[in-house]
Amino acid sequence: MTRIAELLAKGRTYSFEFFPPKNDAEQARLVSTLRELEPLKPSFVSVTYRGGSESRQRTFDLVTGMLRTTRLVPMAHLICVAHTRLELADILVAYRKSGVENLMALGGDPPDDPDDSVGELVHASELVELARAIGGFSVGVAAQPAGHPRSADLATDRDLLAAKLELADFGVTQFFFEVAEYAHLVAALRERGVRKPVLPGIMPVDSLSSIPKMATMGAAVPPWMIERLQHADRLGGKEGVRREGVAIAIELCRQLLETGVPGLHFYTLNRSGATREIYTALGLGES
Repeated sequence: MTRIAELLAKGRTYSFEFFPPKNDAEQARLVSTLRELEPLKPSFVSVTYRGGSESRQRTFDLVTGMLRTTRLVPMAHLICVAHTRLELADILVAYRKSGVENLMALGGDPPDDPDDSVGELVHASELVELARAIGGFSVGVAAQPAGHPRSADLATDRDLLAAKLELADFGVTQFFFEVAEYAHLVAALRERGVRKPVLPGIMPVDSLSSIPKMATMGAAVPPWMIERLQHADRLGGKEGVRREGVAIAIELCRQLLETGVPGLHFYTLNRSGATREIYTALGLGES
C-alpha cells in the first residue's frame, strides 16, 4: 500500500471521496460507482465516518474491503466524538493490523443523541497525536476555506488550522466555488509558516434545491453562480442545472490547476457521473 504523504511528495494527486452505504440499495450503487471510477486510476480514495458503532463498522468494512478487492488506495475517516481514547486507539490498531496506512483525523460534530458522550478527545489535533503515537499512518486533516462554523473568527480559525497541520501530513478542504477562497486559505497558512500540502475539495452543484444545504455546510454558493444555475434551469430544467454545475466545476478545476495546486479531491456523493465528466474535460486519468 502507499501512504498519501509519499504520493504528494511525488507530484499532484487526484482523489475521490465516498460515504459508507446504509442499506443494500446504497451498497449496490456504491459498488457500481467504484467499478466506474476505478479505471480513472485515482491516487487515493477516502471513506467518511458518521460516528457510532454501526457507521464505524461500515467505514472499516469498506476501507478494508477496498484493500482486498481493488487496486485503490483507501483513506479511513475517524472522528473524536462519542469515543473514549481507548476506543479510538483500538480502532487505529485494527486499521493498522488490516494494512490501512492512511487516516483523515476529524473532530466531528456534537452527537445528536444527548445520551451519547462527547468523547475524551475534543479536537482533531489530539487524534492526530494519538495516531502518531500508534505509528504507521499518513494523516490528513480538514480545512475550511470559509472558516469552521464553531471558530470565534477567521484569524482564530487559521491559527488553529496551522497548528493542526503542523502535526499532520496534509489537509483537504471543504468544497468551495471560487479560486480566491482557496488562495486566501493557503496564503494565511504560509503567513503562519505552514507549507503542508492542502488539497482543494471539489463538488459540483447538481440541483437548485441543494444550494441552501451547502450554505449550512459552510460553503455558500456565490450569487453569480446561482444566477448561472437559475438561467440554466430556465433553459434546460433539472438536466440543464446539472450540466451547468459540472461546467462550473470544470472551470474551477482548470483555474486551480493553473495556480499549481497539489491535487484535486472530488466529493462524489457515491455517484460517478460528474466526476467522470470532469476527468474527461480536464484530460485526467489518460495513459
